[in-house]
Amino acid sequence: MNWEKKDIPPELVREIAAKYGCELLTASILARRGIVEGEAVRFFLEDDPRHLHNPFLLSGMEDAVERIYAAKEEGEKVLVFGDRDVDGITSTTLLTECLTEMGIDVSWRVPVGNDPYGLSVAAVEEFAENYGSLIVTVDCGISNVEEVDRAAELGIDVVIVDHHNPPAVLPRAAAIVDPKLEDAGYPFRDLAGCGVAYKLVSALRFAKSELFKQDVCLLDARPANDAYVVEAVKLRNLVAVDRISETLIPGMVDIGRTRLVPFLQGQQILAWDAPLIKRTLAKVFGSGVEINMLDVSPEIGKEIPSVAGKSLLRVKELSRIAKYAEKALGELDVFISLFTSFVYKKEALTGIDDSQAIQLVALGTLADLMPLRDENRILVRSGLAAMAAKPRQGLSDLLFKLGLSGKKLGGTELSWQVCPAINATGRMGSPDTAVRLFLSGDRKERDRLADEVVRMNGERKKLGADVWNAIEPMAEASMAAHHDKLVFVFGEEIHRGITGVIASRLVGRFKVPALVVSFTGEETATGSLRSTRGYDVRGLLEQCADLFEDWGGHDYAAGFSLKRDRWDAFLERLKIASATITLDRAEEEETVNIDAELPAAYLTPDLLKLVDQFEPYGEENAPLVFMAKGLTVADIALMGKTEQKHVKLTLDCGKHKWPAVFWQAAERVKRDFDLRDRVDLVFQVGRNYFNGAELPQLTVTDLRRS
Repeated sequence: MNWEKKDIPPELVREIAAKYGCELLTASILARRGIVEGEAVRFFLEDDPRHLHNPFLLSGMEDAVERIYAAKEEGEKVLVFGDRDVDGITSTTLLTECLTEMGIDVSWRVPVGNDPYGLSVAAVEEFAENYGSLIVTVDCGISNVEEVDRAAELGIDVVIVDHHNPPAVLPRAAAIVDPKLEDAGYPFRDLAGCGVAYKLVSALRFAKSELFKQDVCLLDARPANDAYVVEAVKLRNLVAVDRISETLIPGMVDIGRTRLVPFLQGQQILAWDAPLIKRTLAKVFGSGVEINMLDVSPEIGKEIPSVAGKSLLRVKELSRIAKYAEKALGELDVFISLFTSFVYKKEALTGIDDSQAIQLVALGTLADLMPLRDENRILVRSGLAAMAAKPRQGLSDLLFKLGLSGKKLGGTELSWQVCPAINATGRMGSPDTAVRLFLSGDRKERDRLADEVVRMNGERKKLGADVWNAIEPMAEASMAAHHDKLVFVFGEEIHRGITGVIASRLVGRFKVPALVVSFTGEETATGSLRSTRGYDVRGLLEQCADLFEDWGGHDYAAGFSLKRDRWDAFLERLKIASATITLDRAEEEETVNIDAELPAAYLTPDLLKLVDQFEPYGEENAPLVFMAKGLTVADIALMGKTEQKHVKLTLDCGKHKWPAVFWQAAERVKRDFDLRDRVDLVFQVGRNYFNGAELPQLTVTDLRRS
């Protein structure tokens, strides 16, 4: 195993620490991971939901909110239609709870049994028979052109809330909200489906305020050498939609010859310290010019006492958002930020309801392997914090059944223990069980449903183990037939619910993209494709698209279904298409990237605070890896349930002695290290729970004699 610690300039570390107010060790890790720009750093150091992007930046959001509120006013029946995986389950729960709280007549549905992915014509027609008139899809819908057309024929509007890659032809829906649309207008494309659903819920909450769809104008004026700068911005749903800036010399121009009059005409104008702004404008245009404006600084000061009585220039010096801006923010930018924070506080747009919802977002984001960067970090971190304070109904019942109640949960624990259990319900054809678990207000019913989830998870594990032994020889043989660029297995014995799990395991085994197909019935085959080494699976599926009934997904995970009478044609096409796969060159030897080398004096339990700071861990944010040199092996013990394959160590770091585990390393004892040896090691820092106590523990990745 190669140990690699990237060299970074010390001056860069000092600059990051000084600019963003973090410790030098934190700054060095950020720099080594390439997180040096203000926008990227912000989402590692901040937790405040105010750093999340405005949901109305998403094109289609205002239309979606309007259509849902129209359904509420008209007493319409609304159906929330989701997907069968964790992302779809959490999205369905999230939006159903929100619409229920709004007093809407809402029902929900997810694909069960052998139902196809996405909205189905059967679901549309059944909803029409029940006099429904609005369907909101979550985590699906972007490819359902035929189904949306059928809904229109039956007088049903469809609002699509999705995050999958859009097809060339979009459904003719009442509104489409998807950050991956070309004209989405959103600064971050990698939200999970539940993340997009959460944005809709946030927008629906905002729509209760008087500012929904209302235009307001913020005005500022300030001196600049011998001139004055007059700036204004128009906000709609707190999104800047237009902006002007004029640099003017007093007495040199009439206000009617500037752009200010047409820009400000008919606007509700808000100012910070209106008397000062009026005096400034009088200096520029003369005392005869009067602009009506409302001074909002006193009211904002009541809600945010830290800014009361301060100028925008002084507030700018204190602003956390300004600290991360790549370009210097002006006073008007600070005003926009202040006004937005004020509205969020005054309208109570975050609270108990939000703490319940954000836990679902964390689950769905981690389960769908969304990149843990940008606002996904705050969404997941906020969800984890809410779980620690009080797990929501359904989740608390499941945590108890999984033996996780009372334990500190991070991204790793959710990804490896909680999300697979929820996902098992969909893989076994009963995702509705998980939705009912999260929605039920009856404690006894939740207890029963949690048992069902755990049972299905055990069944899914057994199916996976049995199938693996059967398909491994086929997988080996398939490589040669597909240019050593694709591993491909199929069969009647493969349950459709575990195709994704098997594909992921094959990727880990063969280090190439993997395709697993289940024959779910006499007429249909269903496949899951997982990728690796930088290959976008759409390139492969697009070459076979004319054979599919439907297909879709993400860049590195996708699925499809096709009729069995097209199977032979698909096999031939796949052989040709696999030749076009281009993979990044795999390293010959596994490399571990080291985030920081720690002197023995740094090896204290306080390291857990640093580890927690970089949570959540997952896609594009691997757990921190440290290196230490010259530690003494104070104790060695072998461990294992049936066979002693693992090693338990005690490492003497001077002031502290650390317990450590080294998995699958029993054969290395005495050969590579022994009692009283001084060793260099790479490791992760975590927690071990024993007899109800939480203890710090190292997990050794590799170890060498010093």
